[in-house]
Amino acid sequence: MTNPKLEVLTPQNSQIIFIDHQPQMAFGVQSIDRQVLKNNTVGLAKAAKAFGIPTTITTVETESFSGHTYPELLNVFPDAPLLERTSMNSWDDQKVRDALARNGRKKVVVAGLWTEVCNNTFALSAMLEGGYEIYMVADASGGTSKEAHDMSMLRMVQAGVVPVTWQQVLLEWQRDWAHKDTYNAVMDIVREHSGAYGMGVDYAYTMVHKAPQRASSHETLAPVPAR
Repeated sequence: MTNPKLEVLTPQNSQIIFIDHQPQMAFGVQSIDRQVLKNNTVGLAKAAKAFGIPTTITTVETESFSGHTYPELLNVFPDAPLLERTSMNSWDDQKVRDALARNGRKKVVVAGLWTEVCNNTFALSAMLEGGYEIYMVADASGGTSKEAHDMSMLRMVQAGVVPVTWQQVLLEWQRDWAHKDTYNAVMDIVREHSGAYGMGVDYAYTMVHKAPQRASSHETLAPVPAR
């Protein structure tokens, strides 16, 4: 029997869910720098949009406790419905289950707060009751301590969750630099959100390919492979 987890993520076989990227939840994060967390989350969201990945955004107790979703995330998906819940476990909410089912894809990329609560319970429940494969984006998620995040990731991995990073997901979706329909969008995301890699792309564009320093985001240039 073929192991479905040996199949790489593609724009055709995966969907994504963002869970509780809200300020009050972010205030409690101690496992990763909060600004880095937001950068990674927004980079991941832009990747999902660039590749047309079906996207679900869910929130918990927005008005009474958690606050409104990152505006930068909402700017990427201005028309996406926000599926409001009371349960810490997103899987408990019928709206969330229905949204995932409508997308019809068993590979679910997950980013959320907090790793040890909302991510963990959703992942285990979605695997057990829904038969989904979960790909947990470790650096677009955060816990209340490094130990809480790490132990939660270990627990999920033991249960069969696949740990990934946001840039790994981006480049797995791209797969081949010959895919010109998404190449420029990927390079834009890398330049804005990928730190040292993005700086290297800027250097290659201006020094190797002699692009203007303020090159248009839609300018077509020769591929710069990931390192």
